[in-house]
Amino acid sequence: MPRRKKRKVIGYEFALDLQERAEKICRVLFPHINRQYFKCFRSRGSSARRTLARCHGLAKIMQKTIGCSAHYAIEFISERFDELTEQEQTKIIIHELMHIPCNFGGGFRHHDHVSDRNVEKLYRNYKKVLTGAEV
Repeated sequence: MPRRKKRKVIGYEFALDLQERAEKICRVLFPHINRQYFKCFRSRGSSARRTLARCHGLAKIMQKTIGCSAHYAIEFISERFDELTEQEQTKIIIHELMHIPCNFGGGFRHHDHVSDRNVEKLYRNYKKVLTGAEV
């Protein structure tokens, strides 16, 4: 019988530093996001090749099953995300938050809305608000 290849186990840890950054971005750009219902995590051991981060939502059927409202988890793949500059990280955080729809219902906004162009526009607005000047 052939040997099975061992699968890596992905580890997750709550990322307080990223949570605080994401909440700050939400206050400025995404006031519709209920900050108590999303959490940021760093993962280690992912086999995803080109992924830096991903947004996970609790499906509507699961919300009804367990009797809760929408919850979101934003996963930052530590091996790649942590090597980025602060500016690149901020853009990735904005990108992932853009996936959360205005109704905050558990679904996702797709990449027709979450585009590099729109991320760049929101990033400039965010920096403008923080510095009070044009970026």
